[in-house]
Amino acid sequence: MAIKLFQGWQGKSLEQILTLCRDLLEDTNFPTVHQWREAGGKVVGHFQVYFPEEIVHAAGALPFKLRGAPVDLRHADSHFGSYLCSIVKTTLELALGGRVKLDMFVTHPICDAARNLAGVWGRNFRFPCQILYLPQNPNSRHSVSYLRDEYDRLRRTVEEVTGRPVTDESLQSSLGVFNENRALLRQLYAIKRERPWLIATDEAYVLVALGGLLPREEHNELLRAVLPLVETRPSKRQDKIRVIFEGGFCEQPPLDLIRVISQSCYVVDDDLLIGLRWILDDVPREGDPLRNLAHAYVEKSSYSPVQHDVRKPKEKMLLERLRSSGATAAIIGAAKMCEPGLEEQVTYARTLDREGIPYFVTEFEEGMTSFDNLEIQLETFVESILF
Repeated sequence: MAIKLFQGWQGKSLEQILTLCRDLLEDTNFPTVHQWREAGGKVVGHFQVYFPEEIVHAAGALPFKLRGAPVDLRHADSHFGSYLCSIVKTTLELALGGRVKLDMFVTHPICDAARNLAGVWGRNFRFPCQILYLPQNPNSRHSVSYLRDEYDRLRRTVEEVTGRPVTDESLQSSLGVFNENRALLRQLYAIKRERPWLIATDEAYVLVALGGLLPREEHNELLRAVLPLVETRPSKRQDKIRVIFEGGFCEQPPLDLIRVISQSCYVVDDDLLIGLRWILDDVPREGDPLRNLAHAYVEKSSYSPVQHDVRKPKEKMLLERLRSSGATAAIIGAAKMCEPGLEEQVTYARTLDREGIPYFVTEFEEGMTSFDNLEIQLETFVESILF
């Protein structure tokens, strides 16, 4: 659908563009989603962590990454128990409160709370609410074939919702768009690793996150324009330690929390919104596009606590992230009440203790508004390393 959802940034300075991007990301009324629907488009909302957005894109619909929001719980709280992470509640709140309107919802069995979302949503909305069963055992020799068939099941439902066939040709075209997007995001992260003084972590986060709100063609256009401006930014290197942030795979830290970390450290790598960067290389466009997508998920992907791949033990992958990025310390975060994230904190802490690598442990919640204590603790941690 030929419609521009994000306008007014063209021809602006880098700082002006980043301000506009942040304003759009923090708007909990999600104007781009409303604009898309008002123009007659369909919207498929998908919960964290990874989702094959190419299938929705190939049907001419907008894949919308549901990642919660800092909103008051006026409707959703009564649908859940008390001891759950914020993101499952606020995501439902966005729909029950009318902030977003969807034509389909997809979740994943990444934890008990997420597994039950399809049932909770299905009792409250008339549109299809499904679970996409990504392989629990990606090491099985049948995992790619299984996932290819699961993607085909998703394709058929998307076709029913959109009224448009998802052909191999349209999928191959979408793969080209998303391959470019992933390449641009890799370029952004290369700048973060090699010259982190050129772009703060909160700025990079905003640029990545807009991919979940915009058609990928628009996101690609934005990144193509912004990255050269970042490369030529007249910023000077500062005396900051190089760290990685681990723990942002599902519920996202508040943007201001990321900004606080950026003031004290160079975050040279992270797992924030890892689902948008899950596939690490181009997906071949030749051959069966669904099988190629499934193969990429299993064989050419990143890692997270919600995928159980014996070839990618989390503590080993954490050390690899540290070493490949040249980081000297780690910030290990976890969302409150996040069982997968809090479990990995224990494993990560033991591994870093054994390796003698400094680390800082913290918890967060998307509705946090005060960061004074965190800022003081983090500054103390940084000074203990610098001095």
